[in-house]
Amino acid sequence: MGHRAHAGRGGYADGLFDLSGRVVVVTGGSRGLGREMAFGAARCGADVVIVSRTYEACLTTAREIEKETGRAALPYAVHMGRWDQLPGLVDAVHERFGRLDVLVNNAGMSPVYEDLGEVTEKMFDAVVALNLKGPFRLSVLTGQRMAAAGGGAIVNVSSTGSLRPRAPIVPYAAAKAGLNAMTEGLAHAFGPTVRVNTLMCGPFATWATRRWQDDPEALAAGVRDHALQRIGDPREVVGAALYLMSDAASYTTGAMLRVDGGMP
Repeated sequence: MGHRAHAGRGGYADGLFDLSGRVVVVTGGSRGLGREMAFGAARCGADVVIVSRTYEACLTTAREIEKETGRAALPYAVHMGRWDQLPGLVDAVHERFGRLDVLVNNAGMSPVYEDLGEVTEKMFDAVVALNLKGPFRLSVLTGQRMAAAGGGAIVNVSSTGSLRPRAPIVPYAAAKAGLNAMTEGLAHAFGPTVRVNTLMCGPFATWATRRWQDDPEALAAGVRDHALQRIGDPREVVGAALYLMSDAASYTTGAMLRVDGGMP
């Protein structure tokens, strides 16, 4: 994808980040960081697909996006860890819009456990399936179609836990580290027309960190060594996400962009 001109939106930056005419799929898009990224894409002119396991949650978010932005928003319920369910998602997007330009692999989870001995095989497999296996499968399905159509972008949402793993998140951190490696490999597999990058997120104030947020002392201690010394607002991920989705990042692929408040 080359740089666009001003695309009728007013300024140079508007043209760089313009997503008009594009279709953006966001997994885990009904809440948290995914919801903010989906709204951001729609505000930049994209039609969006909101994906999660719960159709009602997808529908609610899709309706809110359509009402606020005037863009089309398709709700789609699927379990991202189920290999055989993902081709149906890709087919549904192409049936509705005739194209798929950007995939944001945002869905993820890290179950809570007190001791590593409590991690069962079922729990471990579920973490790997959602955080690594599903993004691999969906990236391959969409990346092949994007390449055949002449271009596109894939954004894999990882975690700083993959670089700084701690005892409470070992399976999650390992899966996200695999996602980091997968990003670079897919960038080479689908280049030169499809860009694949990692958006590596630190702690944000979402449902996933609510237990931490409920303990102000633990939260303050946890971010004390971060350069910004605070947890992120979910809206603060949008700029970085839009950069990787858009022509502003036309020469960026196989890269890892940290958005973590200066985590040491």
